[in-house]
Amino acid sequence: MASGDPIRLASALVIAGPNATLGIDSQTGVEVAIKERGDVAGHPVELIPEDDGCSAEGGQTAATKIASDDSVAAVVGHSCSSSCTPAAPIYNDAGLTMISPSCTAPALTGPDHVPSFLRTAHNDNVQGRVMAEFVFNELGLTTAATIHDGSPYAEQLQQVFADTFTELGGTITAQEAVNVGDTDMRPVLTSIATGSPEFLYFPVFIAEGGFITSQAKEVAGLEDTILAGADGMISPDFVSAAGEAAEGMYVSGPNLTFSGATYDQFLADYVEILGEEPVSAFHAHAFDATNMIFDAIEAVATTDADGNTVIGKQALRDALYATSGLEGITGTISCQENGDCADPEIVVSQIQGGEYVPVFGGAMAAEGDEAMEEPAAEATEEAMAEATEEAIIEAAAGIGGVIRPGDIEPVRIAVVMPGTTTDLAWSQACTMACSKFKPPPVVKMWLRLPLQRICST
Repeated sequence: MASGDPIRLASALVIAGPNATLGIDSQTGVEVAIKERGDVAGHPVELIPEDDGCSAEGGQTAATKIASDDSVAAVVGHSCSSSCTPAAPIYNDAGLTMISPSCTAPALTGPDHVPSFLRTAHNDNVQGRVMAEFVFNELGLTTAATIHDGSPYAEQLQQVFADTFTELGGTITAQEAVNVGDTDMRPVLTSIATGSPEFLYFPVFIAEGGFITSQAKEVAGLEDTILAGADGMISPDFVSAAGEAAEGMYVSGPNLTFSGATYDQFLADYVEILGEEPVSAFHAHAFDATNMIFDAIEAVATTDADGNTVIGKQALRDALYATSGLEGITGTISCQENGDCADPEIVVSQIQGGEYVPVFGGAMAAEGDEAMEEPAAEATEEAMAEATEEAIIEAAAGIGGVIRPGDIEPVRIAVVMPGTTTDLAWSQACTMACSKFKPPPVVKMWLRLPLQRICST
């Protein structure tokens, strides 16, 4: 690569079709990293974007095109596990290395792991376990059913959930499948209803998730069944597709309660590039993946006798696998020999007023039950007395919210913590307090007051 020539970085993300927000969100994260980093090893960076289609066919096509270009240094992608699976061997044969921000299927880093594949996304062995623990331990439910769409992502995630839920003592009443592109989910839902599950987990994507959510409420026997999806449905497009039926359902996915100066700058640049705030779940994972690649390039780039910059593909791969202790937006990134690099924090959110509001998980989900005791929450009679309806309404108005008196339910819990407490730690403490009620109440509001925070349930 001659002086002044760009380093060519490819991306392969779903940037068209019903799941476009997933890939556009990640691609914007890549673009932010390029903008903020500037030159790498003395060269500008050129992004070569491809669409992986969130499908096996799209993944194979995108990978074949990228792998045929000898000037590409590395790849950020793909978006979906169904696309990552066929792409990894193609990149491996070409000596290229890919880092996926969102391919989470456990098999990708399992015994048949392909060396070209790394990820900054979590492994769904973590996500499935967290969701099962939430349902069994926090919601107190003992029966559940699942639906997948045949993709590696959905099929493997629901299986981890089912296996963990069974190990905890629960019963899986049905494991059903739909096809990508199906619009009438009533036959499958009717079959599931015969088992009367208390909980239905369908970790699919936006379009199919929208149909399942809206149609489940129409099926006799599922009127009271709690619905839940996963990170493939974290998008305003899903909320629009599902309509009012999405309100109150649960969605598992990565912890997105990022904070700090790095994220503040990231967010400003993201909005400048895309024109709106993040539209899905993996923007920060893509940003971190891109910076991993840039760090590795700077570590291995050499200059030949003619003054050209040389980036050895195997040397670059080795440097990526050697990544350890890299502080990213998503956490501390350290790569294992199977390609898992994430510092995974999974949360369960509830859709409230069209927003994804965390209600369980985060750091304590990744660290185990002992972390449940860490937030020093104290509920006092004095604090509860201060949690008047008027105080909550006034606090909501102070942050631009509007709450009518009738929205405040009789049960009110005050969690008193230091004013510097993070949103995640506070929400965990609030969830713990709410879980003392059987069944746990649905959280309607989490509000910060000057010296304490109030959750009204």
